[in-house]
Amino acid sequence: MSLRLHDTATRAVRVFVPLEPGRASLYLCGATVQAAPHVGHIRSGVNFDVLGRWLAASSYEVTFCRNVTDIDDKIIAKGEAEDRPWWAVATEFEREFAWAYDVLGCTRPTVEPRATGHITEMVEFMAELIDGGHAYAVDGDVYFDVRSFPAYGALSGQRPDDMLPAGDSAGDQRKRDPRDFALWKSAKPGEPSWPTPWGAGRPGWHLECSAMAGKYLGPAFDIHGGGLDLIFPHHENEIAQSKAAGRAFASYWLHNAWVTTSGEKMSKSLGNSLLVKEVVTRVRPIELRYYLVSAHYRSMIEWSFEALEENAVSFRRVEGFLERAAAVVGASELTDPLRPSAFDDAMNDDLGVPQALAVVHDTVREGNAALTAGDVVAVRTHRDAVVAMLDVLGVNPYSDTWTSSSNDDDRLRVAVDALVQGLLVARAEAREAKDWASADAIRDQLKIAGIVVDDTAGGSRWSLDTTKDV
Repeated sequence: MSLRLHDTATRAVRVFVPLEPGRASLYLCGATVQAAPHVGHIRSGVNFDVLGRWLAASSYEVTFCRNVTDIDDKIIAKGEAEDRPWWAVATEFEREFAWAYDVLGCTRPTVEPRATGHITEMVEFMAELIDGGHAYAVDGDVYFDVRSFPAYGALSGQRPDDMLPAGDSAGDQRKRDPRDFALWKSAKPGEPSWPTPWGAGRPGWHLECSAMAGKYLGPAFDIHGGGLDLIFPHHENEIAQSKAAGRAFASYWLHNAWVTTSGEKMSKSLGNSLLVKEVVTRVRPIELRYYLVSAHYRSMIEWSFEALEENAVSFRRVEGFLERAAAVVGASELTDPLRPSAFDDAMNDDLGVPQALAVVHDTVREGNAALTAGDVVAVRTHRDAVVAMLDVLGVNPYSDTWTSSSNDDDRLRVAVDALVQGLLVARAEAREAKDWASADAIRDQLKIAGIVVDDTAGGSRWSLDTTKDV
């Protein structure tokens, strides 16, 4: 079976035919680095990492570009609120995202460009659009003329007449049409700016991705990915400005669904964010990744720690088999292991990871039966197949990703959290029994170890005492 992918633009599953045989080019809208990443943010990186791994496993040479939006209204506002430079905010959270991608086993992209490093390409892009009659400058601002592009709205299935005014410039009476969106925003006092022929300013969000995709993947490339929330206006606007400039742009559009809490998209505004750095104190990073990949990338994940733990238990069964198999056949390196064809068929069917995982667990059951029967050859065959499948999904516990020293701190943090949580449970039980002496003794014991306990309405939480000398 050939690889088939669901293309948002055509609303159909299509056979993947790359522009160049044997090569696959992928652009993913990366982070806007204005806050630490929560689980909802990071799902896109994990899902498209699986796509990149599967393309590589299918013998494609993959060029993967994932951008960083390091200039944005929210970044500037955060810097002002915290009385520090916008670039300090962007740098801090770019590092947070890089850590989260790494800790969850995401293969680093071929290139990871920053928006602020590509102002020249953006200025050239705007000049093309203005010369072609698709954009116009007004007092230092540059807008894309939506009416100049008849196919506007095709990706999201909307008619321009039914659209609200562009959110990045709503209420601007200088625009030819309320739906026209900003390519360039004129300089404001105290804000960062760069010179252009139309005046100093900074880029609009949509312009950034078109310029960077063109720089690294060319005027036409295979796959553009991102979350569902980016279909409109971001990806709609990318298509409009790119095709208006005469670029074919992406052949396939893939969108991952959200991580939700109480049926709503996980976001800062809802106050229900779960930061990656906090979640991986409760479960191992590899278990969090397993949870995020176990659902189909186009299916919503309703977040709960109960569901996370259920998935973790499922993954531990796979690990258990690998450990028992290693005791029988040793830790010999795999030599061109064969994946079950059913696994490959599932992955080729629009990255059907749930069905692929069913094959993994079937293979584990067969491997356990071989262990019981003492069939060493079959044990090795099944072990190798399981490892090969887990490699594709990025959850092979024996890969360099999960055994390297870079993950030692994270494993230590998970272990410490497990020990502390056990003490907090004992303390809670003592408090409920009004055994205040025992409760206080546990708290004092933790304090001596440099751990501060904070009792809240939602339960007791712990943190390291940063004032304590080590």
